Amino acid sequence: MAFTADNLAADDRFLAAILHCADQMLAIYRESPRIASIFAAQQRWLMAHAGFALHYGYSDDGKSGGLYSGRFIDFAVRNNIASRNTAAAFMQEMLAYRFLRPVPGPDKRTRYLEPTEIAEQHFTRWLVAHMMILDSLDGGERADKITANPSAMMAAIQPLIARAIIGSEAVRNPGATFNLFNWANSGGLVMDYMISRLPEFPRTADRVVLGPLSLREIREQFMISNTHLKRLLMQAATMESIGWTEPSRKGDFWLSAHFIREYWNYQAAKFAIIDAAAEAVLGPAVRDEPQARRVL
Repeated sequence: MAFTADNLAADDRFLAAILHCADQMLAIYRESPRIASIFAAQQRWLMAHAGFALHYGYSDDGKSGGLYSGRFIDFAVRNNIASRNTAAAFMQEMLAYRFLRPVPGPDKRTRYLEPTEIAEQHFTRWLVAHMMILDSLDGGERADKITANPSAMMAAIQPLIARAIIGSEAVRNPGATFNLFNWANSGGLVMDYMISRLPEFPRTADRVVLGPLSLREIREQFMISNTHLKRLLMQAATMESIGWTEPSRKGDFWLSAHFIREYWNYQAAKFAIIDAAAEAVLGPAVRDEPQARRVL
């Protein structure tokens, strides 16, 4: 039986999974900042999922499958992901970066598109990383099954994930502080970086101290302007979601418990969706039963 968001939100071992996931996203960014920029803000991440799902044959408009600009833009607008202009600009950017390419299609008047190998490889890596984390919680073999036939598995599983994520309030709107970072350019990466530095999260704590925080290191690592970064952090500080132990951004940096819970609950909802999609395609995970009973 697939994990539920409640299972994962209640499982203290899921904190290690969250930290590992944040590290994986940062590793992808360091290797390929351009491709990882797709994961750096929620709107771009949702548009990428929508594009892959349409390519793999997902349909919610009564039309035949396939990815082309007009259909993608209509899908993004209909599902409140982006405006027409933003969706169109995203498609042009993906073509310019060679993450999309034109292909022949059934309608010669329409310019059909498909993800390039590098785009598919990175999205498959994203999927496998999440499956490995789920496997670490219950002894399943999801990641091995996907890597045995990655193209076919992506085509089968990704549209299920995209449909559920796009329709999930828990994933798309987990909380005010999470939304502040995740809708800002590079904000999702900054958030992942802060969360990745958590030493622990006692559930009774009001805040968790991370130690010194170098704004210069964040700016250089994620190519974010000083003005943009400070604006983000000051807005979060005004919400009492982050702060420093001494005035004027001095001393050790801390995250509030409510901010950490927003991130935790978001990850729990996302991983539950991914696990449900995996179970629908791969069947129930082969689990270490004593461990599973102990966790759940």
